[in-house]
Amino acid sequence: MELKFLHILTYLSLALVASYAALPASTGETYWNTKLPNTPMPKAIKESLQPTGLTEDKSTSVGVGKGGVNVNTGKGHSGGTNVNVGHKGVGVNTGKGHHGTDVNVGHKGVNVNAPGTHVGVGKGGVGVTTPGHHGHPPVSVGVHPGPSPFNYNYAAKDDQLHDDPNVALFFLEKDLHQGSNMNLHFVKTTNGATFLPQQVANSIPFSSNKMPEILNQFSVEPNSEEAQVMKQTVQECEQPGIKGEEKYCATSLESMVDFTTSKLGNKVQPFSTETQKQTPMQKYTILGAKKMENNGKSDASVVCHKQNYAYAVFYCHKTETTESYMVSLVGTDGTKAKAVAVCHKDTSAWNPKHLAFKVLKVTPGSVPVCHFLPEDHIVWVPKN
Repeated sequence: MELKFLHILTYLSLALVASYAALPASTGETYWNTKLPNTPMPKAIKESLQPTGLTEDKSTSVGVGKGGVNVNTGKGHSGGTNVNVGHKGVGVNTGKGHHGTDVNVGHKGVNVNAPGTHVGVGKGGVGVTTPGHHGHPPVSVGVHPGPSPFNYNYAAKDDQLHDDPNVALFFLEKDLHQGSNMNLHFVKTTNGATFLPQQVANSIPFSSNKMPEILNQFSVEPNSEEAQVMKQTVQECEQPGIKGEEKYCATSLESMVDFTTSKLGNKVQPFSTETQKQTPMQKYTILGAKKMENNGKSDASVVCHKQNYAYAVFYCHKTETTESYMVSLVGTDGTKAKAVAVCHKDTSAWNPKHLAFKVLKVTPGSVPVCHFLPEDHIVWVPKN
């Protein structure tokens, strides 16, 4: 549910720019099938794709005229989607009868309402909430501040040891064996943002010196927490990589595929962590660990970490002396997981105050450091 409405919010933001007379017809999924035929798409990428009902429906149209921007989807006179821009802002209505969705942009930002669903952009930034169903608690989607623990240039903040769920994902290579027990909490670390088509993503600024324009386009208040998070993501993408690291921030699925294949060749396979269900922190037991095939090269992998941003952005990097594993685990409550683990053989170039060193109480370059990938991150390895 939350991905659907974040998708609507993203396209609404794009509709505010009059130059977008029509959305591009091609999608990242189409590009994937062309560039990587017969390559299974991991869950992390599937969940970052835009809902096909809005991006591929031939009954969807976008037009710009004197009345502003109009988007109409759906067949017949009911169940469609309308986006209009007028003197009072932008209005979106989808669905049939009283079960539709309303999106409005006014002086207070962007606001989406469906039965029990709300998406808002205002002083508080971007957020999505949906009510619980059948006894389940409400779902909340938002962006949160703090440096990425998978960017090895940055020092950890003092509160990360207590507040960052990724703390539990770091471990020493010596513990990667059958029967080893670990306290883990597998999470999705970002706001559920989806990919934009490459043509659209390329038309939106993505640089620190364009932040006022970016924030204005997405109706994010410049002094809000969400604005700070977006600024931080762009700054991290602009920072040079550490020694031996080739990095790139992919703002579309197409650009992620292009970067990866440029580093590893066209025969690649992506993997992501998958769990049966979301659980609190609990003890997991390793049932087995299998090293991923990488043509015998210890550095032949690209890892892509999803960032906090208004749409899907992945910080991808190829680093030297890394090995990747697919690890089978089972939790104390019986929950099973297939988790991707990445082990770094040489951490001597990492920031000495990186989160991993604080968690594991080791020093840079002293021992191999490993971490499991959160569910919305991806590792790419060459196929044999």
